[in-house]
Amino acid sequence: MKKFNFRKVLDGLTASSPGSGSSSSGSNSGGAGSGSVHPGGTAGLPREEIHESLTSEDFQICKGALVKRITYCHLPFQSKWLYVGTERGNTHIVNIESFILSGYVIMWNKAIELSTKTHPGPVVHLSDSPRDEGKLLIGYENGTVVFWDLKSKRAELRVYYDEAIHSIDWHHEGKQFMCSHSDGSLTLWNLKSPSRPFQTTVPHGKSQREGRKSESCKPILKVEYKTCRNSEPFIIFSGGLSYDKACRRPSLTIMHGKAITVLEMDHPIVEFLTLCETPYPNEFQEPYAVAVLLEKDLILVDLTQTNFPIFENPYPMDIHESPVTCTAYFADCPPDLILVLYSIGVKHKKQGYSNKEWPVSGGAWNLGAQTYPEIIITGHADGTIKFWDASAMTLQVLYKLKTSKVFEKQKAGDGKQTCEIVEEDPFAVQMIYWCPESRIFCVSGVSAYVIIYKFSRHEITTEIVSLEVRLQCDVEDIITPEPETSPPFPDLSSQLPSSRSLSGSTNTVSSEGVTKDSIPCLSVKTRPVRMPPGYQADLVIQLVWVDGEPPQQITSLAISSAYGIVAFGNCTGLVVVDFIQKTVLLSMGTIDLYRSSDLYQRQPRSPRKNRQFIAGLTELNDSPVPLELERCKSPTSVKGSRKLSLPTELKADLDHVNGHCTSPTSQSCSSGKRLSSADVSKVNRWGPGRPPFRKAQSAACMEISLPVTTEETRENSYSRSRSSSISSIDKDSKEAITALYFMESFARKNDSTISPCLFVGTSLGMVVLISLNLPPSDEQRFTEPVVVLPSGTFLSLKGGVLTFSCMDRTGSLMQPPYEVWRDPNNTDENEKTWKRKLVMNYSSSSQEVGEHQYTIICSEKQAKVFSLPSQTCLYVHNITETSFILQADVVVMCNSACLACFCANGHIMIMSLPSLRPMLDVNYLPLTDMRIARTFCFTNEGQALYLVSPTEIQRLTYSQEMCDNIQDMLGDLFTPVETPEAQNRGFLKGLFGGSGQTFDREELFGEASAGKASRSLAQHIPGPGSIEGMKGAAGGVMGELTRARIALDERGQRLGELEEKTAGMMTSAEAFSKHAHELMLKYKDKKWYQF
Repeated sequence: MKKFNFRKVLDGLTASSPGSGSSSSGSNSGGAGSGSVHPGGTAGLPREEIHESLTSEDFQICKGALVKRITYCHLPFQSKWLYVGTERGNTHIVNIESFILSGYVIMWNKAIELSTKTHPGPVVHLSDSPRDEGKLLIGYENGTVVFWDLKSKRAELRVYYDEAIHSIDWHHEGKQFMCSHSDGSLTLWNLKSPSRPFQTTVPHGKSQREGRKSESCKPILKVEYKTCRNSEPFIIFSGGLSYDKACRRPSLTIMHGKAITVLEMDHPIVEFLTLCETPYPNEFQEPYAVAVLLEKDLILVDLTQTNFPIFENPYPMDIHESPVTCTAYFADCPPDLILVLYSIGVKHKKQGYSNKEWPVSGGAWNLGAQTYPEIIITGHADGTIKFWDASAMTLQVLYKLKTSKVFEKQKAGDGKQTCEIVEEDPFAVQMIYWCPESRIFCVSGVSAYVIIYKFSRHEITTEIVSLEVRLQCDVEDIITPEPETSPPFPDLSSQLPSSRSLSGSTNTVSSEGVTKDSIPCLSVKTRPVRMPPGYQADLVIQLVWVDGEPPQQITSLAISSAYGIVAFGNCTGLVVVDFIQKTVLLSMGTIDLYRSSDLYQRQPRSPRKNRQFIAGLTELNDSPVPLELERCKSPTSVKGSRKLSLPTELKADLDHVNGHCTSPTSQSCSSGKRLSSADVSKVNRWGPGRPPFRKAQSAACMEISLPVTTEETRENSYSRSRSSSISSIDKDSKEAITALYFMESFARKNDSTISPCLFVGTSLGMVVLISLNLPPSDEQRFTEPVVVLPSGTFLSLKGGVLTFSCMDRTGSLMQPPYEVWRDPNNTDENEKTWKRKLVMNYSSSSQEVGEHQYTIICSEKQAKVFSLPSQTCLYVHNITETSFILQADVVVMCNSACLACFCANGHIMIMSLPSLRPMLDVNYLPLTDMRIARTFCFTNEGQALYLVSPTEIQRLTYSQEMCDNIQDMLGDLFTPVETPEAQNRGFLKGLFGGSGQTFDREELFGEASAGKASRSLAQHIPGPGSIEGMKGAAGGVMGELTRARIALDERGQRLGELEEKTAGMMTSAEAFSKHAHELMLKYKDKKWYQF
């Protein structure tokens, strides 16, 4: 690397601005006014002394023993000599090819007049004259400008002004230059009359009477003066607004003739650069765009149109427009989806962009060998969902969906019938479920709601259908009627505890001071809503308050387009909804799933009959913050917030006691309260109705799995509640639904054919199979009810269940069935008679009697493979003992299925299926940020992603095929471009000084004429790109092996050189011996007097 290490400029410079130093020759010059140095300008930083660097290719140079802070840099066009200005007012020259400091130095005391008694301040500008490259314009902070002759090493003229200078820019003829000052003024100087500026303007100052000085404004941090052949010049600057307008946003001002246009920015301006038609500073610049680098964005302004529109940015700069709360990654999805989403998303984009293409065309990227389509979905805190095309090396926004448009805007004191449980970001997206084949999209939010979207190419205006579900977790007693009076399939509408609203929220809010009950968290719009083409809301499901308790946030979500059913669960229980008939099929607590399969023979009730019972509960947390107050915090807040990260609870439980991480499900996720001894005795009277089921399940698991050790039995029956005062009954009530999966499977041991099933996984490692009885025909599906019954089949694992999958008897992965997409709003006659087309994704032979299938279940601790319908555990693999798995998924890679796991200790593990043999175990990234746990996800073809920072998505691969092709996928930062020819100036114009004069900088700044620079002035520091840096960066076994191999190669090379030198010495010795012998023979017989 080549770097300049430097500190901030003198305290007089303004921080956080681009104006302290500016570019003066297009993209080839740059400055460092108050912080960093980079091509094209500067970036401001706070006043503290800090180190920053200019990064280049091979190594770095820094200042030496004398602390000299770099304040400005300028690189002339087609030159290798860099002008460097320091805070002490001196100017040095550096060869950027060899990075050798020239002995040519312009000292500040020689640049200013001898009569000047004060220091001019740091250098804030350096640029060579467009007319003569041998003349250098040096600007000092105190208002002094020196026109320096490089050949004669003297000042040709000097300019003085009583206001501090922030930036300078030349007129292309080289006869005039413009300065920006700290009082918001612009001064234009002529080299023929340097005593005073011939024009002074305050663009944003109030007009004053003649003879009075204009009103001062904020400093103009940077100015660029660009000329046009057929129009007035452009004067572009940042800052300079009036002081009387407080809280004004950062702005960029464009002056063209008499017109002044102010462009307000959303973020502070770091730097701006004018893009011109020619790189030569001595020609008409003809500007066509302005590139503005903001702290959180990059925009380009079109100067060729009078209203100065901005260019549409083809690169995603707004992924952090709202904080990302969840992600989903789909590789090898249907190829037509990207085109369909893009065609719909284009219609929703903002208007007013420039009709020209993005002007920055440097660089290129390659697609490589991987050409399958990839889509990334991000959910945000403001309720928006974005679909991104990730097929190439860059992200491209395809479509944007706003879930908040489904709900009414809640205003303070408007009397709406809702009760929000979060004060900030009530529409934050928590979970996403997407079926690319059927284009069904389902989303759950932090306010305990689920929205089902269907894709349509046509715009409609309709009312939004909503359901309100009262989910209760406890049963006071069981009412068992007489067997003869119990119908086999009772009427669902009369027994299920659900409340349905087809036109919005209709429940009334209790008066102030009364227990909140049956109140949704948000209010769905009741009026007809216009829905543009794209994803349109089909159904909204909301959980309501129950006896003063807010609904728990949703921890699991699944939808089946083939069955027309959506299921979701939380810490309270499970809800199953038929989104075709818009009815609730099942709403029950988690503990009720373990009871008799005839779940309609008991009457569910809430155990909390009054507020006195709730008052007897105490907080589990140490902080005195009430539970409701803690629930009202935003999911994106940093401290004390409800995290949207893990499936079983929105708050991670990372314990580093004894050096281990405990499972996130070990934290209670129900009410956050613990019972007093009196309340425990009161609850214990329900003991007969709530047997110690965990213990029974551990014993039952012995019959359907491999032999289990005593330690595993303890792990299965061990409770994850930390408070020792909570009874086992209370622990059972806090079992959360963590995973859901729709699949055609064997619901019971004696089943001979597969049928629709719902796999339900809990935070205590239990798996419950629920049977779905669907009407046999399509016509009956829209009218006949769907019967949902727990099958009585239970499986057990250690740790909370994370994911499910199924394989057929041949070991091929079975995909869940889906319905082929059709436009629900198509008015074509053929479409009206079109029937539902279902794709089952398995052969018909698997339905024969005696066939079986494999079911893969992965939890936070282990993975198991069961054979159904026998329910025999064929394979088991304990993945981790000291940590827990954050994310697991069954993915397809090279036409084979495997289980991918990401552990909290940073390991990524891949196991084969169905044998669960470990294939890969890499220590990749320890869990240091909950953002990683919230956004990490696997996909097919050996890829995964997560948010490495609030603004960056990190993609990774564990596929050897992709690693081999990674070089082909990398892009090029620079593309070769032919240098344009300079304009022919003509004989007369060149004769009278109209063209720029060149001179040999090598002759002037080289070591032969300028000498060597002092060793104490600069110090050479090897960067990471050098051999020393590579040796220091290499690590691990591979690094050691590489260094050993390099050392052996170097040793062999040295031995070879030594052998060659030895051979050469032997040859020389033989030649010397021969010549000596010949000389001896020649003078052997001669007498002394013959010499």
